[in-house]
Amino acid sequence: MHRAMTRLTSLFAAVCLLATMAVAPASAKEPARTVAKKSQISKSSRTVARKPAKPRVAAVSVRGSQRIQASTRRAVVPPKPSFGQLAGLHGTSDALDLRSSSVLIVDQDTQEVLFSKNDSAVLPIASLTKLMTGLIVSEGNLPMDEMITITQDDVDTEKGSRSRLRVGTSLSRGELLHLALMSSENRAAHALGRTYPGGLSTFVNLMNAKAALLNMKDTRYVEPTGLSSNNQSSAQDLAILVSVSSKNATLSELSTSPGHQVAVGRRTLQFNNTNRLVSSPQWDIGLQKTGYISEAGQCLVMQTKVAGRKLIMVFLDSIGKYSRLGDAERVRRWVEANPGPLTPVTNPAIKRVSG
Repeated sequence: MHRAMTRLTSLFAAVCLLATMAVAPASAKEPARTVAKKSQISKSSRTVARKPAKPRVAAVSVRGSQRIQASTRRAVVPPKPSFGQLAGLHGTSDALDLRSSSVLIVDQDTQEVLFSKNDSAVLPIASLTKLMTGLIVSEGNLPMDEMITITQDDVDTEKGSRSRLRVGTSLSRGELLHLALMSSENRAAHALGRTYPGGLSTFVNLMNAKAALLNMKDTRYVEPTGLSSNNQSSAQDLAILVSVSSKNATLSELSTSPGHQVAVGRRTLQFNNTNRLVSSPQWDIGLQKTGYISEAGQCLVMQTKVAGRKLIMVFLDSIGKYSRLGDAERVRRWVEANPGPLTPVTNPAIKRVSG
C-alpha cells in the first residue's frame, strides 16, 4: 500500500513537471515578441527624429521665389552708359532731331559735308571695325576657298557674346568674310585675323597701318571684331573708310547681301543681314555695316544713293535698338525733300571722348 502511494505521488509529480515544461516555452516566447516590437518602435522613432519629412511643396515655392527675385534683379539692372552718354554728347540738339550723338553725311562725289554733329568725337566703334577687317583680308589676295576652322581662341571672352559657329566648325575664308560683313559674326572675324599670315598681331598692325595710310588720324584698332571698346574712331575717319570700302566690289557685295546659308556638318544655318534697310525698296545701298556694344551705342555706316546723289552716312552712339535706322530714314527724307543744293547743317564738334 505504501509503495502504491509512492508511485502515485511520483507519477503526479512527473505529470506536473511535464505540464510546467509545456507551458514555459509559450510563456517565454510571448515576452520576446513584445520586446522585439518595442525595439522596432523605438528604432523607428529614432529614425523619424533624425530625418524629419521635408515639405517638398514649400521647398519648390522657395526656389521659385528665388528664381523670380533673381529675374527681377536682372531686369532692373540699368544698361551700361555709352562713352557718348558719359560725355554728355546726347545733349547736343540738331535740326533733324537725330538720336545718334555723332553724325556725318557727305556727298561722296563732291566731298561736300551736308550734315554733321560731333563728327570729330573719338568713340568706340563696335563692329564697324569689321569693315577694316574685311578690307585687309580682301586686299591680302588670300585664297577665298581655303578652309578655316573655328577654335577656342575665337570664342569671345571680352563680352561673352554667343555664336552659332561652334568650336570645330570649318568654313572657307570667303564664307567667314561673308558672315563677318553681313551678319557681324564675331568668331568669323576673329578667325580671319587669327589665320592671316603672321598671325593676329600682324593682322592688327596691318589694320592700323591701313588707317594711317588713309589719313584716319583718330582711329585705333586692337582686335578685328569690335568687341573691345578700345577700337575707336571718329565719324570723319569712318567716312573715309566707307568711301574707300565702297569701291571694293567684294566688300560691297558681301555687306549688302540680305542673307546667306552655310552648311555646317549635317546642319544648314541661315544668317541674315543685321541691317534691314538692305531689303527695303526705298533704299539703294552700295555698302553698309552695323555695330553695337554698350560703350559704343548703336552704330551704322552706309554708302547709298539718295535723290541721285551718292552719300556717305555715319551714325555713331545712337540710343535705342532701331534708332540708327530711324536716323537714316530722317536723313533720306530730308535729302529727298531738298533735291537742289543743300545748305550744310553743322553742330558743335568734340574731338575726343573718354569713358
